[in-house]
Amino acid sequence: MKRSILLVMLKPVGTDARSLSADAQEALRRRAVEAVRQGMTQSEAARVFGVSRMAIHQWIGKYVAGGRRALKARKRGRPKEPRLKPHEAATIVRLITDRCPDQLKMPFALWTRAAVGDLIAERTGQRLSVWTVARYLKRWGMTPQKPVRRAWERDERAVEAWLEEEYPAIRRDAAAQKAEIHWGDEMGMRSDHQTGTTYGRKGHTPVIRGTGQRFSCNMISTITNRGALRFMVFQGRFTGLVFVAFLQRLIQSAHRKVFLIVDGHPVHRAAAVQRWLSARAEAIRLFFLPAYSPELNPDERLNNDVKSNAVGRRRARCRTELVTNVRAYLRSTQRRPDIVRKYFQEESVRYAAE
Repeated sequence: MKRSILLVMLKPVGTDARSLSADAQEALRRRAVEAVRQGMTQSEAARVFGVSRMAIHQWIGKYVAGGRRALKARKRGRPKEPRLKPHEAATIVRLITDRCPDQLKMPFALWTRAAVGDLIAERTGQRLSVWTVARYLKRWGMTPQKPVRRAWERDERAVEAWLEEEYPAIRRDAAAQKAEIHWGDEMGMRSDHQTGTTYGRKGHTPVIRGTGQRFSCNMISTITNRGALRFMVFQGRFTGLVFVAFLQRLIQSAHRKVFLIVDGHPVHRAAAVQRWLSARAEAIRLFFLPAYSPELNPDERLNNDVKSNAVGRRRARCRTELVTNVRAYLRSTQRRPDIVRKYFQEESVRYAAE
């Protein structure tokens, strides 16, 4: 009985053994093992020393396998030296930045913590937990992000040439001829487009009422880095006649020569369009972006804005109402050049802001 009372005094009541120092934990282990060796049952030792029976069982096993030395305190906490060497970390960061997992023949589409962990194991031979991988990613300045979709067919050399040679030359020619650079694009809008989120009870998806009919309209627009916006909303297919009609309106509203930059849509390259442009070379010139590179066109930001706010967040009941909503939103944006200028602030199009 006296022995039990003395043993209880070794550890304060209500103290979690995990909160003790390493030396105190070592002393606790040795005394518990010694108590069991002296005849105390493991269940009684667990109760007396305030630990689990599993802990007593593990301590006894360690003692049997390695003696008192196996009960010694070990260093705790994260190692002072990182597990990945600097050159190993640099290699992993470069691969994550420049490659997708499938390009490295890994069974992943995106860089998740598990994918990065497998990459580290493959390149360094070290298997890290997902939590350790997460800490490394944070240390490297990486965060989970929604990726931008990019076509396989995109020619990176053509993009580089556009950014470093072609567009700077266009800008110099525009300055020399006192021309205004417009960025153009066209898009279609459908009544069933949905954007945004709404609050609702957990487990009960909110229902938004809208027409079951499907109707659409189209839009063609241009913007400048000075905040100018020109647009035309129309129904039916986008054809050479529609494009020429818009170009005619564009040069009539412009106070100087127009340099228009568009993508390689077949209508933009149509023979009838080229003949019309040739006859008006003093008023307008057309330039083409590299193929499969929509992210280089600031007018794509206007398209996203219109789809989200004029279509996705409003419930048009018919095509006429859809067209009215789109035109009203574009006219409102047209009166806010500061908003138009913001379309040029994203990193991929910032080169066009000057």
